[in-house]
Amino acid sequence: RYGGWQATVMDASLDDALNEFLKPPFAMLLGHTTYEIFAGYWPKQDPNNAIAKPFNEATKYVASHESFEPDWVNTKVVSGDVPAALRRLKAEDGPDMIVWGSGTLIQTLLREKLVDRMHLWTHPVTIGTGKRLFAAGTHAATWKLVKSRVGDAGVIIATYEPAGELVTDTIGA
Repeated sequence: RYGGWQATVMDASLDDALNEFLKPPFAMLLGHTTYEIFAGYWPKQDPNNAIAKPFNEATKYVASHESFEPDWVNTKVVSGDVPAALRRLKAEDGPDMIVWGSGTLIQTLLREKLVDRMHLWTHPVTIGTGKRLFAAGTHAATWKLVKSRVGDAGVIIATYEPAGELVTDTIGA
């Protein structure tokens, strides 16, 4: 119903930030639903498009409950014990893995403490429906802000790294 909302708040002031994320080498880690959306779109774009080119060239790992035959070039399916498989991939000396979308997968990564860096893009848009990023089951933790920027249209990009267990106290105590 609200498809395409992001196009109205993304502006040229965020080009440098987007180019940083898309600078090779990187691998993509996607949930199956996000993979289907991306695989149905990016391979059909101009091969020199600033987003299509690095997306199509990157190795894509797709976390899925069931094995399937991917049709997007450079795609590998990760199924079965996904957290164990991702720990093995992280132990290899390969490029950083970037997760795009994939809300259900992110829940698993957070629960299993497999997130080394989190780039949160906050858009000045409310829709009223959708998945919660930090849903039930998300491990309580603290995060350290390591970088931030704000686009001209109000998009905030905040980069966080894990800072340990959540410590609570009373204000003014």
